[in-house]
Amino acid sequence: MAPLVRQLGYRPDDRLLIISAAGLGGCHAMNEGAYAALRDGLATTATLLVPCPWSREAAARFRGEDVGVALTLNAEFELYRWGPITYAPSLLDGNGGMPGTVTDVWDHADLDEVRRECRAQIERAILWGFDVTHLDSHLDVLSVRPEFFDVYLELAAEFGLPLRLIDTSAQPQLGFPAAELVAAEGVVTPDRMVRIAPGHSGRYRRIEQLLDSLEPGVTELQLQPAADLPELRSLTADWGSRVEDLMHLCGNAELRTHIERSGITMIGYRELRQLQRATSR
Repeated sequence: MAPLVRQLGYRPDDRLLIISAAGLGGCHAMNEGAYAALRDGLATTATLLVPCPWSREAAARFRGEDVGVALTLNAEFELYRWGPITYAPSLLDGNGGMPGTVTDVWDHADLDEVRRECRAQIERAILWGFDVTHLDSHLDVLSVRPEFFDVYLELAAEFGLPLRLIDTSAQPQLGFPAAELVAAEGVVTPDRMVRIAPGHSGRYRRIEQLLDSLEPGVTELQLQPAADLPELRSLTADWGSRVEDLMHLCGNAELRTHIERSGITMIGYRELRQLQRATSR
């Protein structure tokens, strides 16, 4: 099969970049950051956390942007909780919401309840009016255990949506051939995925290094932009790196110039979804 970049209609040596704004729906500050990055900045896609309390505000503000669904089975903040949107006792912990850790999900979740909850999250986003472009797994809970990955891949094929795999550097440790399984089902995924997690220092330097070493093909860079609001500061200790992400995506002229001069082509997930649905007919 031809490389993904060729299937998308580009030359074999073209370098395509998706910049993703994670956290849409997480809170008001995250909504502010994600939509600013999409509308006024360099982000080309975002992912929606359907069970979170601010997802309805995200839906009310949606204007047709490239938005996927981050299938969510965790509520990782200590003082800020959300729960499943379906009846799913195995997806609740003792603190009034979804489990706080990925391990807790893996140890206690019933796979039928996981499948039902994830399908409901996709359907809820569609009902709200989102033109869902792809699937992601919040905190990678569906991405790294084979029995959970089966659910993830099944839903991507069912809804005709590309999916995001884990950071490329971690894929050799998975223990199962995720990329091969995805390809066998006719599901599309970027060639490589790079995530700069909140809290890591030297964020701009890492982005520069990625751009300077970008290989031919489709690469996705995931950031977590958020507005500097009291809400965000009270929510998480890594608020500073999220605010920094927003600054780089919307206010860093040097970064924009760097991308323009590099010859990199910016795309979103709609192109990948169009390819997947065209080839599956």
